[in-house]
Amino acid sequence: MPAKEYNLKPVNRITTGAIGSPGKRVFYIQARTAEQLVTLTVEKAQVQSLAIGVEQFLVDLQERYPDLPEASGDYVEAEMELEEPIEPAFRVGQIGLGYDEETDLMVLVARELMPEGSDPDQGAVARFWCTRSQLRAMCHWGIEVASRGRPICGNCGQPIDPEGHFCPKRNGHRR
Repeated sequence: MPAKEYNLKPVNRITTGAIGSPGKRVFYIQARTAEQLVTLTVEKAQVQSLAIGVEQFLVDLQERYPDLPEASGDYVEAEMELEEPIEPAFRVGQIGLGYDEETDLMVLVARELMPEGSDPDQGAVARFWCTRSQLRAMCHWGIEVASRGRPICGNCGQPIDPEGHFCPKRNGHRR
C-alpha cells in the first residue's frame, strides 16, 4: 500500500505552535488550504532547526536570484495560533526545503518518523507549498513559541523546571 501523501499547493496559511505547559509541550506545524487542514507533530528542536535552515535557504535564494523581493518575516500573533481540531497526521522525522522558481513558491517537505528498520518510503509525506514570506513568518513565530518554554540555566545550559533544577556544575545544589 502506498504511503499517505499530503500536497497543499499553495497553502492559505502555515504556522507552528505548541500545546501544554513548559517542559511538557507538544509542538506542531500546521498548514491549510481552503479545503484541507494538515497538522504534523514535531520536536521543539525541529522548529528551531527549521528556522535556521529557512534563513540560510533564503540567503542562498537571494544570491541565486538577486531580483527577488525580500521575504518578510512579519506576522500577527493572533493569526499564527493553531487551528482546531489538532489532529496530527503523523510525527515528523525529516524536514526538507525546496524552491520552484517558476511559481516563486517554497516547499516544506515533511516525512513521517518511521520505526528503526522499517522502509522509510512507507512513511507518510507532506508537502506544504508557500510563499517565502509565509515560511519566514512561520519560522519567526516558531522561534518566539520555542522561547516561551522553561528558562535555561546559565551554568549548565539545561532547562530549569518550576520546582528547581539539579545543576551538575553547582555540585548538585538546586537553583
